[in-house]
Amino acid sequence: MERRQCGAHQICTLTLLLVSLYPLYCRASWMWLGITSVGVPEKLGCASLPLTNKQRELCKKRPFLLPSIRDGARLGIAECQSQFRHERWNCSTSAEHAVFGYELTSGTKETAFIYAVMAAGLVHAITRSCSQGNMTECGCDTRLQGAGSPTEGWHWGGCSDHIHYGTWFSRKFIDVGKNASSAKGGFSLLTMNQHNSEAGRQAIDKTMSTDCRCHGVSGSCAVKTCWRTMASFEGVGNFLKERYENSVQVLERPNRKLRRKDKEQRRVAIGKDELIFFNKSPNYCLEDKRRGVSGTRGRRCSRTSQGPDGCNLLCCGRGYNTHVVRHVERCECKFVWCCYVRCRRCESMNDMHTCK
Repeated sequence: MERRQCGAHQICTLTLLLVSLYPLYCRASWMWLGITSVGVPEKLGCASLPLTNKQRELCKKRPFLLPSIRDGARLGIAECQSQFRHERWNCSTSAEHAVFGYELTSGTKETAFIYAVMAAGLVHAITRSCSQGNMTECGCDTRLQGAGSPTEGWHWGGCSDHIHYGTWFSRKFIDVGKNASSAKGGFSLLTMNQHNSEAGRQAIDKTMSTDCRCHGVSGSCAVKTCWRTMASFEGVGNFLKERYENSVQVLERPNRKLRRKDKEQRRVAIGKDELIFFNKSPNYCLEDKRRGVSGTRGRRCSRTSQGPDGCNLLCCGRGYNTHVVRHVERCECKFVWCCYVRCRRCESMNDMHTCK
C-alpha cells in the first residue's frame, strides 16, 4: 500500500489500512443505525433489517426490543444534529445504512461523539420502555426499595429507572467481542469506538437524578418517597457535548493500553466517561465528497453572533450573502362569538445571511 503523509486533508497509511479492514470487524458498531431508514422494523422482521449476524440473533431472541432499538437510533441522531446545528460540522446524515458515512471511521472527536451519543440513545430508549412497563424482561429498578433514612423521614420507593438492563443490552448489541479487538494487526479504531460507546453509557448514569414525593397530613412533608430517574436525553446530549469539547487525543497503540498524546498528561489515567480520539478534525469549511463533508457554503449564519453560528466563523472567512426574506403569518387573533377565530395577516421583512 502506498504510504501517505498525514496532513489536514489527508489520511494516514494506518488509518487507510484500518478503514479497509473496518467493515470486517466493526460493522456491528454502525449497521444498526440503518434501522431508521427502513420503515417500521417490527413489521419487517429481523432477517430484513440491516444487522450483523450477532445482532440478528439477538433480535430473534428479543423481537420486542425492535421499537426501542429504532427509537434509540433516532434519538441519538436527532440529539447529535441538535447539539451541532450551529457548527461547521452539523452532524449531517445520508439515506445510506451507514448514516454518518466517513465520520464513522475518521477517528476524530466527531467520531467519538457519534459513537457515544448513539450508545447512550439505545440505553435511554430501552430503559424508558422498561420503566413504562412495555417489556416483560425488565421493569423498574427495585434494588433500593425499602432502604433510605428513617430518621430523616425518607425512603427509596417508586419506579427507579433500571438503566442496568439498558446498559447491558447496549453493550451486547453494539460492541464487538474481545477476539475482534485483539485481532492480528491491531484495531486501534475499534478500541477507540468501544471506549466512546461506553462513555456514552456512562453519561446516562452520570446524569441521573433523585426525585422525591412528599407524604403527610395537609400536604406536609413528614415522609418522602424517592426514586432515581434518567435525565432528559437533551440533558445527556449537553453532558456529552461538554465531554466532546474536552475530548482527549490519544496515541494509536494497537493491542496496548490507551495513553494520552500530551506528554505532560501521559501519567493521567483516561476516565471511562471521557471521549477520546486519534486524528485531528478537518475544518469542515469546504465540500469534500470523498469524505462526505458538505462544507458550509449556503449555510445560514448570524451576522451579530460571536459564537460558532456567527458568519465570521461558520463561513470560514469567505464572507456571506444577505437576502431579504418576506415572512407572512396570522397574528392578533381574536375569538368571535359564536364561534370562530378572526386573525390579521401580518407581514415582516427580515435579513437572512448565508455563507458564500
